[in-house]
This record gives sequence, structure tokens and C-alpha cells, in this order.
Amino acid sequence: SKELMQNHNVRVQKFRVADNAKDAEKFAKELEVPEIVLKAQIHAGGRGKGTFSSGLKSGVHLTKNPKDIGPLTAKMIGYTLVTKQTPASGVLVNKVMVAEALDIARETYLAILMDRQYNGPVIVASQEGGVDIEEGAEKHPEKIFKEPIDIVKGITKEQSKKIAQSLGFTGDKIAAAQKQIENLYKLFLAVDATQVEVNPFGETPQGEVVCFDAKINFDDNAQFRQQQIFAGRDTAEEDPREVEASKHNLNYIGMDGNIACLVNGAGLAMATMDIIQLRGGKPANFLDCGGGANEEMVRNAFQILSADPRVEAILVNIFGGIVN
Repeated sequence: SKELMQNHNVRVQKFRVADNAKDAEKFAKELEVPEIVLKAQIHAGGRGKGTFSSGLKSGVHLTKNPKDIGPLTAKMIGYTLVTKQTPASGVLVNKVMVAEALDIARETYLAILMDRQYNGPVIVASQEGGVDIEEGAEKHPEKIFKEPIDIVKGITKEQSKKIAQSLGFTGDKIAAAQKQIENLYKLFLAVDATQVEVNPFGETPQGEVVCFDAKINFDDNAQFRQQQIFAGRDTAEEDPREVEASKHNLNYIGMDGNIACLVNGAGLAMATMDIIQLRGGKPANFLDCGGGANEEMVRNAFQILSADPRVEAILVNIFGGIVN
């Protein structure tokens, strides 16, 4: 995410990514910065308050000594990290980010999302940024504000200024925050994102507006024009059944039940899962093979479902009207 932001003129810290302790320590020395931050790289938030299976507390560590980075990395890579956003078993850490640590005078939250309610992009923001954004949003929903963006006109100067001011930026920092918000929106469109979440979207004691951390989700339907981004997909943290299904253009989401479903059409698939649950069963998956399903796709679907050791039965619910 930092690389994409950097390429779209969004202010981020200097950083490098490493997959072993030796390289992490080497990169820390090469950054030549007063303080370094080390972050475990997983597809989940809440790392700062997470716990590793190695016993290490927190997936985010600060140090002024580059030599500390190697031993810390050794307790991260190869171990699982449990946070509020991961499964209870945690997620295996394969990479870490070594970055320039900047002091944060104030933390805010900013996200750009596709929202069905508004039929387009919406900017969601709050002055209450940082590691406890989920808890803050639950306890004080009134502190979260939304700004719908016209998908045709794009974000206006008036809107970016309103958001910057609502986030508490003052003086010259309003214009700086505006520029970052506008560039984030350009990034959102350019990479076909469904979500760009920046937390914290903060300011330094020197008055600089920085995107310290971000999470970006992409529209799977845009893969044909975002080939470079999708080529960098890291499947190590994904359900192997879902990875295999995606190779065959099957919409599959694994669950923990014992009755597998093979359905065509997302709505019918959801209804089928509801019926199973209603009758006391537990669905093992969501699987939509689509209206264009052919013999090969159906064969692959059955193979994926049959390979799941929890599956004891397969319910096939096909609407023939949309299948050749």
C-alpha cells in the first residue's frame, strides 16, 4: 500500500520490506533515520495490540538502534500473530516492513469506500484515529462523519477542504491535508480500489501531513486492467480452497460447516445457505459458479468441495434458466 501511495504523490515514510531477520537489520541500517519502526505484514489491522505465538507482544515495534531489528524480526517471521481482526488461530507472518519512524502529534482516520447506499464512493473520516478506531467507532459513532463523492465529478476542492477541517487540521495544514485527500482519491480510482483505509492519517510535530499506514482492497472485476497489482497478490494468508477456486473463475468462500453448496447466482447461493441454516444444518461454503458455468467449471467445483475434509454432503441448487 505504501508503494502505491508513494507512486501517487501521497506522503509516506521511507520504508523497505524484508522476509528474513538479516535483511531487515540491513535495511534498518541503510535507511539512516533517527528512529525505526518495525511492522509485521499481514492482511489484518490491530497489529499494535497483537500477540505472536513466539511470545512477542505487539506487531509494531519502535527502536533507535538498527541492531534491535534483527532479533525482533526473528520473533515475528515464521510465527502467527493474533489481533482483533484475525481468526482466533492467528495469521502466519512471512514479511516485515522496516520504516522511518516519525513522531505523530495527532492521529485521525480516513477511508474511501464504495458504498451501495450512495451508489458510489464515500469518504469516511474521524478525528479519533489510531489503534482503537474500531472501539472508538462502536462507542462514539457520532464522531464518524461521511462525505459522498460524485463518481462523475470527482472530489471537489470544497469537499476536500471540508474534510480536512472536520478532521481538525488548521492553518497551512488544511491545504496540505487537502492535497493528500485529493491524491488518495486519485489513487482510489486509478487502482480500481473498493477501499483505501488510512489509519493513522496524521500530522507530525513539524506540521507535516503523513499517511502512516494504509490498507487497500481491489475490485476483482478489474483484474484485467490491474494486472501488475494482481500479480503481486500474496496467497500465503488466504484460504487455499479460495485460491484454487479463483483459478477456475469460481466465487468461493470457505466456512466451517459440513454441508457444501454448489449454486449458480450469488442471490440463490445466499438463499441456499440460509435454508441449510434454517433447517438446522451448517453450510461449509458459499460457491457461485455463475451463469456461464461449463462442464469443466462444475468438475473443478466438485473437486474443491470434495477435498474439504469437513464436507459430509453436497447440496446442488442450479437455476437452469441461466445455464447453457
